[in-house]
Amino acid sequence: MDQSRDWKSGETAEQTGTNAGTGTGERLGASHASSGHESDDAGGMHAVAGSAAAAGSGKAPGTVKPAGPRKKSELVEWIKALAIAAVLVFVIRWLLVSPFIVDGSSMEPNFWNGERIIVNKILYDFRAPKRGEVIVFHVPEEGRDYIKRVIATPGDTVKVDGDTVYVNGEAIEEPYLKEAYERAHAAGGLYNEKSFNSDYPNSQFQETTVPEGELFVLGDNRPDSKDSRMIGFVKMDRVVGRAELIFWPLNKIKYIGRGW
Repeated sequence: MDQSRDWKSGETAEQTGTNAGTGTGERLGASHASSGHESDDAGGMHAVAGSAAAAGSGKAPGTVKPAGPRKKSELVEWIKALAIAAVLVFVIRWLLVSPFIVDGSSMEPNFWNGERIIVNKILYDFRAPKRGEVIVFHVPEEGRDYIKRVIATPGDTVKVDGDTVYVNGEAIEEPYLKEAYERAHAAGGLYNEKSFNSDYPNSQFQETTVPEGELFVLGDNRPDSKDSRMIGFVKMDRVVGRAELIFWPLNKIKYIGRGW
């Protein structure tokens, strides 16, 4: 009943304002001002009426569905995503690949001190290392890892004589050292400078046939590399994996899976 009266009062005010429009200009202006005020009141009454209608329908005016369950669902999805990401990082980091830092000059001119590389840890679970590939392996006696190049595999015979490397009696091509050899020879010397253990076999190691489950490796910097000429054959169970990618510094990013 009160709502009905308010609405009718507003309507009466509007009619009065309309009839007053036949008076003086000053009166007309006052009538318009009054009409605008009443319109605001009428708008308010409509809003109240709307609220009452909503109340009659059993729904609260202006209400929204609580966001709690939705936020909880989103939180659960985020947790799932982060958990999956963590598992993938673990699998990739510890089971598939691993980053290593080149420490020292023994693999120059192809790998330089401080470069970061990615090592494929799973490849040799499916096949054996091949000649020319670069591997990382553990050296427990020194508590560190080495990076060297595979020269000979199980069953191969190997010999190093100056700048010539023989596998199974044949001189092998070493495209990864071609320029280094050419510079040294042009200067009238050898890249693999002669010393008591620069060649193989030598006074320290005489075995020339690579045993089963082992590898013969050399560093690319032949005059300054501690490799199979000094430490002997490398056991396969010490191999971490194959060097796949130089990823740092950025201006030296390079795929090296084949060895060069």
